[in-house]
Amino acid sequence: MRQTRMRAVLALALISIAATSCGPSRKAVQSAEDALFRDTALDLAIDAPTRTPANILRDRYRHPRETLAFFEVDPTDTVVEIWPGGGWYTEILAPFLSARGTYYAVGSERQLRDAKAMVAKDPLTYGEIKFAAFPAAAGEPRVPDGSADVVLTFRNVHNWIMPEPPIGEEAFRQMFAMLKKGGTLGVVEHRLPEDAEQARERKSGYVRVSTVRALAERAGFRLVASSEINANPLDTKDHANGVWSLPPALRGGAVDRDKYLAIGESDRMTLKFMKP
Repeated sequence: MRQTRMRAVLALALISIAATSCGPSRKAVQSAEDALFRDTALDLAIDAPTRTPANILRDRYRHPRETLAFFEVDPTDTVVEIWPGGGWYTEILAPFLSARGTYYAVGSERQLRDAKAMVAKDPLTYGEIKFAAFPAAAGEPRVPDGSADVVLTFRNVHNWIMPEPPIGEEAFRQMFAMLKKGGTLGVVEHRLPEDAEQARERKSGYVRVSTVRALAERAGFRLVASSEINANPLDTKDHANGVWSLPPALRGGAVDRDKYLAIGESDRMTLKFMKP
């Protein structure tokens, strides 16, 4: 928050200088105003009183401010979140985008159940959410092709690899289609070591970076950056119940619970792709 306040002070200084004849260009002032709005909107969304206290406690593992900044999500963007699940990022993205942007939550009816319940409970905060199917079959509502600035998927790729048959190829194809040219695909996923056997991807919940890259690149994406924002060196990735041994699932119950709580949530890749 301190860094955001400093950026805000600098932006306000630029805006004030613009009133003088020797001030910066209008373009520079507009850029400062946009940066101030973006940072303020993100801080307000992350610190919003509407967020669930239990979700806030997981910020230390999921680093939402740093992650969304890395993916360059702007409050004026059209953003699609794939399979929002329990709505952890929905609590941040919906208010962040409500004033000037558009937020789509996409998935099956089961995967959208919690997000729709959030709309019903608090329409003032979540009433602007748009819903669509994903992966969308013929005749189902879908995000229009070429309409999204950013598509985000958090800890979902393993779910597209584990079924038989897998749906990863189709998932990445549809994400590519919904993005504008130059748009961003942001992927956060449980990370399996590159030297691990491929078979572990079908049962552990962890995926190799090379597998995610291959799926994305076959769909037409280009990898432009990666980050260690969501890395966790304490995660050995060899747990009895796979990634679900760790919080928040803690599938092993009382068995080694303290050990897994000390590790925290999983080690994760954070990859930024672009649609050329």
